[in-house]
Amino acid sequence: MNLFIKKSIKSLLAASAETDKSLKRTLGVTALIALGIGAIIGAGLFVRTAAAAGGNAGPAVTISFIIAAVGCALAGLCYAEFASMIPIAGSAYTYSYATMGELIAWIIGWDLVLEYALGAATVAIGWSQYLNDLLRTFFGFSIPYEWSHSPFQISDAGVHGIVNLPAILIIFLLTMLLIRGTAESAVVNNIIVMVKVAIVLLIIGFGWQFINPANHTPYMIPADAGSIKLNTGVIHNYADSGNHGWFGVLRGASIVFFAFIGFDAVSTAAQEAKNPQKDMPMGILVSLVICTALYILFSHVLTGVASYKEFLTQGSEASVSYAIRNHMPGYGWLAKLVTVAILAGFSSVILVMLMGQTRVFYTMSTDGLVPGVFAKLHPKHRTPYKSQWLFFIFVSVFAGFVPDSIVGDMVSIGTLFAFVLVCLGIFILRKTDPNIERPFKTPLYWLVCPLGAVVCLFMIASEGWENWARLIVWLIIGFVVYFGYSIKHSKVRMGITEAPNDPPNPKYVE
Repeated sequence: MNLFIKKSIKSLLAASAETDKSLKRTLGVTALIALGIGAIIGAGLFVRTAAAAGGNAGPAVTISFIIAAVGCALAGLCYAEFASMIPIAGSAYTYSYATMGELIAWIIGWDLVLEYALGAATVAIGWSQYLNDLLRTFFGFSIPYEWSHSPFQISDAGVHGIVNLPAILIIFLLTMLLIRGTAESAVVNNIIVMVKVAIVLLIIGFGWQFINPANHTPYMIPADAGSIKLNTGVIHNYADSGNHGWFGVLRGASIVFFAFIGFDAVSTAAQEAKNPQKDMPMGILVSLVICTALYILFSHVLTGVASYKEFLTQGSEASVSYAIRNHMPGYGWLAKLVTVAILAGFSSVILVMLMGQTRVFYTMSTDGLVPGVFAKLHPKHRTPYKSQWLFFIFVSVFAGFVPDSIVGDMVSIGTLFAFVLVCLGIFILRKTDPNIERPFKTPLYWLVCPLGAVVCLFMIASEGWENWARLIVWLIIGFVVYFGYSIKHSKVRMGITEAPNDPPNPKYVE
């Protein structure tokens, strides 16, 4: 039994042709760029910046963003080549199937559940928290604790959570929108992207005049900066924790990396792009460039307006509003708009994550690796509506009944693992199939591919053992499903996934 049997590029290209039974091609390059920005700019910009600056990099968090962006750009170049060459839904799963074989493809497809489904659950929980902040700020009331928290959470007053209803509500509303169609979802996403990017630009524009040069001096905090006494009386010892200096900047890069998670979701929409060979690379790379520029400018302003030391005492979720209220007099209204921007950002991230997951499973279903229900399309909208409802239930269980501290930590490893396989996949395919048409080519692939894999592996190595333990358990469950169901229903093994005019290839038959 060949566990590494591959799906031919020819069969993948044949499957990408639009028919009445396929996903509908409705997305242009503008929609794809907005899709990428919608997935990238979310909680990370408002949360990770202050966390990395206060605890690790100081004002040099801008350098951390540049390092993280380089790692993402290396993977993004490889994604762009794959997406132009194999314009079909499935993202890293599809790419791995064509280059490294079925078992590796299954592993990455299974891991993408961690990134997309559990990522959507994590963000939905955060959306619920910020909805309460919005209700308190503008209307003076909030949803009762028991109906906005999981059963595993207890308030300071001793109130037990029952279910996080707002988190389930936003997942339901976005699921309904996605079932209506990708074009309609893209319109809503475009509106959300314009709102949150506008607010980010307002913060950068208005905040620039309040930058205090003293807060950027020194820009790179010495590694032996020693201890500082916070206004809470707590002593924070940088020397003992090994933060600041270049090591702190690198640790900061591993933190802010998660602010970039989502650009790869653009590749899951390849089968719904009007001109995927041209538009997919643009969607991936332009969205990454735009977000990187905004991240660097935003972090420069934030650490200039308020000292990085202040972020050690402020909850990372409220850090941006804190900086505006305390260091930008006359702009209290902007602090309120930040909450609106975060809610909008969370919504678009959930939207893209839910879409990405169903498109991965749509492709896995057409390959026979998961049940056919995941490939059933709506008769009118031609969206995988049954899969969308199944993932609504799955994601809602985690969002409604599990704390974000558990599901949130599982997201990053799946993403980084996908990046590693995509980088290696391009390198392998350049060697095994050098003559295939490549509308977009990764420049200096012999350097970009291995360097991208190494950078991502370095970030994986920084993960705690708890994340590794959860990943191992998740993979064990995946192997049970693969050897119990998938390997018996694989269409590649039946030799029925070749291009329509070609006879079945004997090497794909057991």
